[in-house]
Amino acid sequence: MPELPEVEAARRAIEENCLGKKIKRSVVADDAKVIDGISPSDFEASLTGKTIVAAHRKGKNMWIQLDSPPFPSFQFGMAGAIYIKGVAVTKYKRSAVNDDDEWPSKYSKLFIELDDGLELSFTDKRRFAKVRLLQNPASAPPISELGPDALLEPMTEEELFKSLSKKKIGIKALILDQSFISGVGNWIADEVLYQARIHPLQSAATISKEQCGALHKSLKEVIRHSVKVNADSSRFPVDWLFHSRWGKKPGNLNAVEVGADSSQFPSNWIFHNREKKPGKAFVDGKKIEYISAGGRTSAYVPELQKLSGEQAGKEVVQGKNKSSKKSRDESEDEENVKNVKGKGGKKRSESGGKKKTPVKRKSSSSDNDDDGDEEEEEKDEVEETNDDKRAKEKKQKGGKAGNKKPPAKKKSPESGDEFEEEEEEKKVQVKGKKGVAKKVPTGRQAKKRVK
Repeated sequence: MPELPEVEAARRAIEENCLGKKIKRSVVADDAKVIDGISPSDFEASLTGKTIVAAHRKGKNMWIQLDSPPFPSFQFGMAGAIYIKGVAVTKYKRSAVNDDDEWPSKYSKLFIELDDGLELSFTDKRRFAKVRLLQNPASAPPISELGPDALLEPMTEEELFKSLSKKKIGIKALILDQSFISGVGNWIADEVLYQARIHPLQSAATISKEQCGALHKSLKEVIRHSVKVNADSSRFPVDWLFHSRWGKKPGNLNAVEVGADSSQFPSNWIFHNREKKPGKAFVDGKKIEYISAGGRTSAYVPELQKLSGEQAGKEVVQGKNKSSKKSRDESEDEENVKNVKGKGGKKRSESGGKKKTPVKRKSSSSDNDDDGDEEEEEKDEVEETNDDKRAKEKKQKGGKAGNKKPPAKKKSPESGDEFEEEEEEKKVQVKGKKGVAKKVPTGRQAKKRVK
């Protein structure tokens, strides 16, 4: 996902290659989800003939200043990217356009041809970006609602400490809040907290002056260095967590392209291993674990990032409690402290972890949900046929055909063992057939029937 360094790299690319040039032609996609509040034809008419005079950014938003308003603005979302034909611009994992791809890409949302023949395109594969045409982007939402820019308007250490002391939410949730500091995203937050040796769930109000000093320093250094090298990860320091947070082995720099081309980021950044399964990711020989903080999956190193103060006691006591719900938003970070001693922050069932035979299963390695649905439809049809046969047998023996409730105990046809059936049945909706209910056995009963 593009964060401040990636968006700043895009802004600089426009600044270095497009200023002073006139827009000869533009093509705006007919995509109301991305193109916000204006028709493609009106958007195109507002751009044609205008000259690009500047490129601006705040947080993860960018806008192009023309010789007269309105101006196009870009909220990059999860996969927004700027490409200039023939110019090397930092590419992102989810939005990279190969040289042999069609140009402009089919994912292009705004294409501009300049009077000297240069062409640029804003693309978005995931369609979470927003492209707007605004009279004054800086004074309109969402830019007007952003907090100080992490690069251009950094807080002093004293200002940061005072701000933290008033906040009782987890520190990672706070620095991800764009109204508090704009431009910090998930990988930067993980990196900054790792380098400052602060636990992601540590309450902001409990952070000491010493910890605040480390946080201020790491935030400034990570942002400035990432921007200085134009988001070129090959030039990121080798001791950053970045390199490990995506599941790559330490020292292996060429396995995966991530974010701002993380294959070139220094090997000791946590970034490379943060998406690897718990117990399988390491940075500098230390294990990386994963929890939910601020509603985001967070990579941290327990050996170095420990909860302090009253929260440290909670970590030890609550480590024995295996039952809790996963965080859904920032306000639940405090509850997540209870799960730190669990297995990588995984959620346990409210029944204490007891497994239940699922009615519907999907392969965890498959990205195609349709395949799983088709398999379940076939299972439903088989179960429905078996239910009909049992009902007919009961009717022949004088039972009621419409009543499918089995006796309290029943013999397994093979082993002869008795098992409880009544309490372990569930009524589920048969897929594709409204109003038809059937009973699906679970637990021990299901295993007997499989035999």
